[in-house]
Order: sequence, then structure tokens, then C-alpha cells
Amino acid sequence: MPLKDAAGQLTIDVTDQPRKRTRAELQSAIKSARDIMRKDAGLNGDLDRLPQLSWILFLRAFDVCVEKERAAENLDYEPAIAEPYNWESWGARTEFTGDDFLEFVNTKLLPHLRELNSDEEGDPRNVISTIFQEVNNRMLSGTLLRDLVNVVNGISFESADDIHTMAFVYESILKEMRDAAGDSGEFYTPRPVIRFMVEQSFLKLGQSILDPACGTGGFLVEAYDELRGLPRSQTQVAQLQHNIRGIEKKPLPYLLVMMNLLLHGIDVPNVLRDNSLLRMRNESSPRHRVDVVLTNPPFGGEEEKSVAARFDSAGVATRETAWLFLYSVIERLKPGGCCAIVLPNGSLFGGGVGTKVKEKLMKECNLHSVVRLPQGVFAPYTQIPANLLFFEKTGPTRDIWFYEIPLPEGRRGYSKTKPMRYEEFGDCAQWWGGEAREGREENKLAWKVSAKDVKAGGYNLDLANPNVGDDLAHRSPTDLVDELIKTEREILGLLGELKAELGDRR
Repeated sequence: MPLKDAAGQLTIDVTDQPRKRTRAELQSAIKSARDIMRKDAGLNGDLDRLPQLSWILFLRAFDVCVEKERAAENLDYEPAIAEPYNWESWGARTEFTGDDFLEFVNTKLLPHLRELNSDEEGDPRNVISTIFQEVNNRMLSGTLLRDLVNVVNGISFESADDIHTMAFVYESILKEMRDAAGDSGEFYTPRPVIRFMVEQSFLKLGQSILDPACGTGGFLVEAYDELRGLPRSQTQVAQLQHNIRGIEKKPLPYLLVMMNLLLHGIDVPNVLRDNSLLRMRNESSPRHRVDVVLTNPPFGGEEEKSVAARFDSAGVATRETAWLFLYSVIERLKPGGCCAIVLPNGSLFGGGVGTKVKEKLMKECNLHSVVRLPQGVFAPYTQIPANLLFFEKTGPTRDIWFYEIPLPEGRRGYSKTKPMRYEEFGDCAQWWGGEAREGREENKLAWKVSAKDVKAGGYNLDLANPNVGDDLAHRSPTDLVDELIKTEREILGLLGELKAELGDRR
């Protein structure tokens, strides 16, 4: 409350001001939440616990960051979540617990959230309804659920610093979630790779930016952080937030990306819950095209026949996910738009439909740069070598620059505890030549190949560094074995594509 000093001047009682929470305090709160969830018989591992924590965190953050802020700005604001389903009515009532609390959450709260809807575009009711369509409370104890909600209720979100700190803590548990998901065959893009791809895309305010396979939102968050300091008005802020767009097919990553973007300051995330390939195929008009695509489509995935059939008329009826994504991304870009995409080695050398897609890429776009990542960047979940392709929809390719990122000196690979670091991109970023890519020169890591030569080679982009000798006599047995394994994987990849194509002809 206001106080007066000895001179009678008003001063501020700092005890009334929101206190910033430290990372340690928030990490401690999250640890307490996870300890509570470990006691509940309905949850098994982080693949259950993180979604449970996330939907509760979402409702708490939504109440503070959206509902209360909008109510403070507009006296006529109608809450998206009304009583008795708003946070104050159940989340903040510490005495509401046990079986009655559990029954309320399961039979009233969650069904109500699923049924919210509005005819107005951008209305948060539609966002909430989409998020909660496949959200369920998995906790069996109403007492433990109450304890968990109490911990979340203790996270204030009252200041921007609190929200940013919470976002940092949330990303740390997202990383653990990605680690767990990797065991299930889902591989998330390492943050250093995301940061490099965003920086070398040279984003600008006003551009529409899409990740059609957005997962938990790494590219979208990085793009937003890159641009969030540029708007000079609330109109520009709103436009920036609308321009950060994503599509995600699976319910769990969709919940996580919405929570992630909300914590990073995007009140109504512009992310669709849908099959990206079908959505992009159905929305073929110019108004659906975007300026920038940043993405890492699923590795080695196979789509359903019904999805592949939608591409029959384009002559690329394959079930291979990577080819369908690359084709769709090219179609989705505006003239003059640009893309940075992660693709496995198999997509670089693959023939058949792959050749058609790469031919389309080089005829319609300037594939100016291919960054070859060291093997094991996605370790320990997969050893599949990956590449970063950068292209612009500005006309046909003339020359392609390749840059090979080497393993750090003394390292044979990456691991869960020793992943790739952002600093390893430093030499490549310096060589890049800025937005205009000026002054590039060949060196032991960089080389240039003409589009004419690539075409003559059947559009094979899996090109070895010509500046590195291949004297077998001086290569270690480990390197030779790694090379044999790589070759076997490439052969298996080609056989898999052949099998898929033969299956499609049945």
C-alpha cells in the first residue's frame, strides 16, 4: 500500500509489488509437481506426467496472461472461460479436493472446455476447445490432483519476468519430453540447429512464417524471439503473433506447442491441429501461401494410402513422408519466399519420385545452400545423417553451395549428455556472407556444384566433399566401418522406397 516518508511524500510499499521468481524457485515448484504425480497410480513416466502438468499449467497461464490482462484493458471483456469453470472457481479453491474435486474435473470441467466454440476468427474459445478435444485427466486420486493444482496455483505469472522464467523452465522439461519421445520414434530438432536455421533465414517483420510439422514449437518460438523486439505498436505485435503459424497432427505435441507459445507471450497461438500434408494439398490458393517455411518433417515416415492418393495428380504419388513434405513446402511458398528444411541423406540421393521432387525444387527454386550435418546430431535416437537445405522461390537453381559441418576435434559423435553445440555453426555462419551471401569461397569445408552437373547426375544431392582426400590406407577401422554402415543404410533406404512404390501400384 502507498506510504508517506518523513517529508510527507508518497512512496511505494515494495511488499505490494509482484516478486520475480527465480529459475531455481520455479524449477523447485516443477519438481514438487512431478513428485506429486509420481505418487498417482494413473500416471506412468514422463509421457503421462508432462501432458497432465501441461494442461493444468495452460489453464493457469491462460487465466493470468489472457483473461485477466484483457479484462484489465477492456471493462466489457467477456471471459472465454466463465464460472464455475474459470481458474478462480476451482483451481484457486484449495479446500475443493478429494473425490468431489476429481469428479468435477472429469465430468464437468474438461467436457465444458471441449465444447467451447465461437464464430469469431481468433476467439480463444476455439483454441481452448481444439486443445482439450483429446485431453484427459489421468490422475486417479482427487487429493493428489488437488496437491498438483495447488503447486501450479502458486506460480504467479504476475510479471513478464515470471512468464519468461517459466518459459525457460518449461523448455527444460520439454527437452526431457523430447528425450522420452525419442524412445518412441519421434525426433525433435536440437535447439542449436533451429537457431542456426532461423538466423540464416534473415527473418523480417511482416513475413508469414510457417512450420507445417511444428511438434512442440521450437522453430516458432525461435522465430518469434528473433522478431519480438521489432514491433513499434500493438497492431504490429498482433500481426507478428498471427504470422507465426504452425500445423501439428498429433494431440500431445499440439497441447505442448500451444502451452509453449502461450508462455512465450503469444496469447492466441495460430497453430492448427491437422494433417499438414492434407491441409497444404487442400489449400492451394495464393492466399494460403507464406513467405517463410522453417521445418523438420518426420524422418523415414510413411503416410496412409489415402494421403498419398491426394498427390496422384501431381505425379508424386508416394507414401514417403519427406518427399511429400518437400513437394508441399515448395507449393506453399509465395513467389520470392524462402525455406530452411531438415532432410535425411536418403532424401538427397533417392531416385524415383525423389528425382521428380528434386527436379521441381531446382526448376522452381534457387537451392543456394546445403549444410551437411555431422552424423549423430539426432543421437542417441537415430544415427541417420541429416542435412539443412536453404532455398528461395525466385527461379531456377544455377549453383549449389555445400558446407560440411565437422565433428569437434577429438569427438567421434554426439550423445544425450554431449549434444551438438551452437558454437559449432560459427565458421559456417561467418562464411555464409550475410543475407546476400556475398564473398563465399571454396575451402576444405565448402564447395560449389553447378545445377547442370547435379541434373546430369540424376539430381543426386548426396555429394561428398571433394576437398577431403579418401585415402583408405590412412583411415581408421572405425571410420571405414562407419562408412560401410552409411552405405548399407542408403541401400536399405532405396529398397524401402522401391518397396513402397511397388506397393502403391497394387
